[in-house]
Amino acid sequence: MQVICLDLEGVLVPEIWIAFAERTGIAAFRRTTRDEPDYDKLMRWRLALLREHGLKLADIQAVIAGMEPLPGARAFLDALRARFQVVILSDTFYEFADPLMRQLGRPTLMCHRLQVDDAGFVAAYRLRQSDQKRRAVEALKGLNFRVIAAGDSFNDTGMLGAADAGFFIHPPPAIAAQFPQYPVCSNYAELEAAIDAAAARLAD
Repeated sequence: MQVICLDLEGVLVPEIWIAFAERTGIAAFRRTTRDEPDYDKLMRWRLALLREHGLKLADIQAVIAGMEPLPGARAFLDALRARFQVVILSDTFYEFADPLMRQLGRPTLMCHRLQVDDAGFVAAYRLRQSDQKRRAVEALKGLNFRVIAAGDSFNDTGMLGAADAGFFIHPPPAIAAQFPQYPVCSNYAELEAAIDAAAARLAD
């Protein structure tokens, strides 16, 4: 019995904060987990930047409402779900993800929540669980599933390491070089083939 665990942003959908940076013209929002491996530091910085510019949750949601999955993402996900159980493990927030999940056919998503004040500003964020990607993979393995995982960034390496097989899909070269133990796939066809090969191997 096998479960596929996938990251969301950069793997199935564009990076939300980069899209937000492009829409607002505030380049600082382009900073993501590809640039800053300390997620708490990154999020505290983002919340301060939102407040500095007077931007509210509704402003972010307006950008997300106009976003679409990456080209080929839905077909790739549908192909996987025809053969495997698939779980999306993401460091995004439920308050962000719904429009994109709808376009992806509502796969199972495990992520975090935002705390919003009465004025509509994002006041804080609440992790569903610290290091949740790795711990979710470990929990699935504890239920006697074999886990195959794929991601693109620093915050995916914990789940890739905990999985029975882990792959990068189009990561930044510097991250791929830092974690050479994870094979790099450059597109969905390569990743699907790598997943199928790992699944066959793990079934033995």
